[in-house]
Amino acid sequence: MSSSKGGGGGGGEVRASHILIKHQGSRRKASWKDPEGSIIKSTTKESAVSQLNALRDDIVSGKASFEDLASRFSDCSSAKRGGDLGPFGRGQMQKPFEEATFALQVGEISNIVETDSGVHIIKRTK
Repeated sequence: MSSSKGGGGGGGEVRASHILIKHQGSRRKASWKDPEGSIIKSTTKESAVSQLNALRDDIVSGKASFEDLASRFSDCSSAKRGGDLGPFGRGQMQKPFEEATFALQVGEISNIVETDSGVHIIKRTK
């Protein structure tokens, strides 16, 4: 009977930033940096994952900041804000994205997360 939707005691809101790389299997094959979708349509999921892993390595090793790489490489319009998606609660994001974000500690960066939008790395900020 009880629903896990909504802001019950264990839910609450989180805030996160992400870097999204779209690929040929993505739901929408266009982005702010590829309006025609020509790059996205020729990007395999494997290629998108390896691009993200390289970006994640640069962030974890301290070579680059999450926000800088998000603003340059993310296919999401949140790139303009360094990848910041703002606060959100349960039921507002695609399930794999939500589960990964709520499982992170503040400041932690996820491994690759797959959704219908593409592949992401997520940094929980609140």
